[in-house]
Parts: sequence; C-alpha cells; structure tokens
Amino acid sequence: MKRMHIHLSVENIEQSIGFYTKLFGAEPSVVKSDYAKWMLDDPRVNFAMSSHEGAKRGVEHVGIQAESHDELAQVYGRIKEAGGAIFDEGATTCCYAQSEKNWTADPDGLAWEAFLTHGDVTEYGNRVDLDQLASGNAAENACCTPAMAPTAVDENADNKPCCG
Repeated sequence: MKRMHIHLSVENIEQSIGFYTKLFGAEPSVVKSDYAKWMLDDPRVNFAMSSHEGAKRGVEHVGIQAESHDELAQVYGRIKEAGGAIFDEGATTCCYAQSEKNWTADPDGLAWEAFLTHGDVTEYGNRVDLDQLASGNAAENACCTPAMAPTAVDENADNKPCCG
C-alpha cells in the first residue's frame, strides 16, 4: 500500500519536532540534527522535515512512497501520463535513506517525488536541484525544489530565492 509523503522545510527543527509530536500524538521515528520523520499509520503518511540554510520555508515537496517495485512502476506510469517534465534520479541517497526515485512538478511548479526506500544510511545525502522542473509560475532562480508563485503579498516574508 502506497503512502503519502509530505516534506517541510523548517527554520527551527527542535521547535517543529515539539509541535508535530504533539499534533500527531506520536514521537518521530527518525531524528537527526537537521531532519525528523514520522511514519504514521493514521493518517497513513510519511511526514518529514529538514532544516537547511537558505531553503525556503514551508512545503518543500510532496510525494508518493511505494512499498514495492511494482507499486513504484505504477506510480512512475501515472507520472508519465500526467505529462509534466520528469527528472529520473534513479538510485540515490537522500534524507538518511537509500532510495530509487523520480521527480515531476505540477502545473504550478509544486515538486512531486515518487520513491521506494531500500534502507537507512548515516548521512543526509543529496539535495537534488529540480530547476528543470520549475513551471512558468515558479519563483525566479528557484533551486532545491520548484516554488509556486505567491498568491498574496506578505510584507513580512523574505522573498529572496532559496539559493540566492
């Protein structure tokens, strides 16, 4: 059975762990100095967060985590049918895990990851540059993941590109 994946970029990992631990009523299954993950069954979601300097805060990307190669092939097929640009990352180390994955972006530039995890590792690993997936609505000079254009002006927001 596939699992929804949501990854946030946060300013303060400790404060965010405290908030989401209370919200979910569960401790994270993985905690690192720059990363935390909850593998929840109710709701069935892989909810992760990381804290990296310069990253835009908020929803970094969403995805679908497969539990078998057959499920991953089905998700890859659906991504191809959806018609967006595809970045096939293949075998990679990311988020303290060995995975096989590919990426696409929705019409508004929101990054979607499809992946199958094979095991844990001791280092965070790669942060993929998904610039090639950014839609026309993505923030100029976006990196790390495509960013949706703002829908409202927030005068308190830091509107600098994530890697600039």
